[in-house]
Amino acid sequence: MSIQKIVENALQDGYLTPIMEEEVGRICESASDLPMEEYMALDRLMGALLTGEVKAVPRKQFINVMEELVLSEAITQVAEQEAKQSCQLDIGDIAAYALNRLPPLYATSHEGADYQRKRAKEELQALIAQQVTEGIQRYFERPTIPNRRPIEQQQRSDLLASMTDMLKSLAPD
Repeated sequence: MSIQKIVENALQDGYLTPIMEEEVGRICESASDLPMEEYMALDRLMGALLTGEVKAVPRKQFINVMEELVLSEAITQVAEQEAKQSCQLDIGDIAAYALNRLPPLYATSHEGADYQRKRAKEELQALIAQQVTEGIQRYFERPTIPNRRPIEQQQRSDLLASMTDMLKSLAPD
């Protein structure tokens, strides 16, 4: 999608989403020189953001605690599996499989996240472990997809930041 199209959508909707913002950044980084129309579109977007005509949607004001719990379980099980079979598994694929089969547990505050973690450990830990185990089994059965394009590394860094936050919250004082 071009910068002009992104700006057009933002002006129409009144919002610049994080995905739109990332796409504009990607285009700007990959192009050695932008056409004048693209510069004009960027200028229009900047003006609209400054006047409030377009609002930038904040990245995340909530978290899905289930992602943390599944990732933690996946890391544990994958480490065991890789030690037993001397193979390399994709934790992201396995976690995505499990997350698609588990309920989300969203929170907007630290207290809410703590509550969701506690609740999930009491009520859902066995189901989380089961879905991760099933994800590993399915991983071995998956077809090979030629020219597979994994999600950008930038999004994985968000995942690593979430994991770091989770580990900090679980560490004894």
